Amino acid sequence: MTSIHPTAIIDSNAQLAESVEVGAYSVIGPHVTIGANTKIGPHVVVEGHTSIGSDNHIFQFASIGAAPQDKKYAGEPTRLEIGDRNTIREFVTINLGTTQDAGVTRLGNDNWIMAYVHIAHDCQLGSNIILANNATLAGHVHLADWVFLGGFTSVHQFCHIGAHAMTAFTAAVSQDIPPFVTAAGNRAVPAGINSEGLRRRGFSSSQIAAIKRAYRTIYRSGLPLQEAKAALQAEEEKSPDAAGYLRQLREFIEASPRGIIR
Repeated sequence: MTSIHPTAIIDSNAQLAESVEVGAYSVIGPHVTIGANTKIGPHVVVEGHTSIGSDNHIFQFASIGAAPQDKKYAGEPTRLEIGDRNTIREFVTINLGTTQDAGVTRLGNDNWIMAYVHIAHDCQLGSNIILANNATLAGHVHLADWVFLGGFTSVHQFCHIGAHAMTAFTAAVSQDIPPFVTAAGNRAVPAGINSEGLRRRGFSSSQIAAIKRAYRTIYRSGLPLQEAKAALQAEEEKSPDAAGYLRQLREFIEASPRGIIR
């Protein structure tokens, strides 16, 4: 049965699955849906049109589904959607979307969100992401799967960060970071590829070597970006086992809304 501490305040219209746990003094609003086996710690506020999947653990003092920190927001019924098996630590804040974008903030599955992280309105996060303590995402930021952001990383609004990319401690990101790339500094600049992360995720030595060559083509060859992209396309044909990853890198660069870090 649902386990709710007697001091928690749960709106009668909230929908909580069996086996949901809600800790002391937490507040759950009327438009909230929470899936099976999710644990809501003490002193958590979950509000807005928020859906939370199964097997999540939200720690004490988190604020989930609050109104966007956007002066244009006028109370529209925008949403927050959180998937399954996410860990959301103390004092994390995650806001609803806005009508200036898709109207929804999304988190995928199996994400590890450490203390004091802020995820602003309309952010779109994939799965298996790690956000270290005090990482801050401005509005409309997109993070692909397996991104790792170091502690105190700050990401400018509308930036996109590609799959398997990584930032160092205190990185300040104002342009897009391509897949596989490590970024560091204020303002963030490329600092190699996330080799160790790729090895841990089962990338072969030849695939990592091909990604390193692609990185050198983009950042060390001296080629203009258009010529570098053409060189990447040629490299796809020479490295069939890594062709999909190289194509992913090239297509990210071609679609980058803010331009990539250089």
